[in-house]
Amino acid sequence: MTEFRGRRDGSERRFCIVVSQFNVMVTDRLLEGARDELRENGVASDDIDVIYVPGAWELTSGVRSAVRRDYSGVLALGCVVRGETAHFDYICSSVTQGLTHLQLNQDTPIAFGLITAEDLAQAFERAGGSVGNLGSQAALAALEMSDLVRQLEVE
Repeated sequence: MTEFRGRRDGSERRFCIVVSQFNVMVTDRLLEGARDELRENGVASDDIDVIYVPGAWELTSGVRSAVRRDYSGVLALGCVVRGETAHFDYICSSVTQGLTHLQLNQDTPIAFGLITAEDLAQAFERAGGSVGNLGSQAALAALEMSDLVRQLEVE
């Protein structure tokens, strides 16, 4: 039986991080966690590009533009905090569906790093607090999936 497992060694690979600037006090922490994780796993700083988009809604468009370029993987980072209207539900669902559609229709792995929180306290817990850093977790997923895709490419 053959088994395939993605490795985290990011040397000789390029990544793009698409990050929302809405709730920047949270997304800056996600970006920091993602960059640190990529560098700790061998990705050169010059091989990490960042695209800043206005909000979570624009993540799909930013990621779509990024996957058209020569990246080993793309990370989508953002934060949506529930408010008093249904806006939260529409944005979270639309971004998730949009990124899923992109992932299924091209070969560049997309790591999902969108925090969907009930309040800012929950968001901060997921951006370097007691729950960890979703940016760092997305970077690890991007590293492993980009290597796995490379291993499984049909020559």
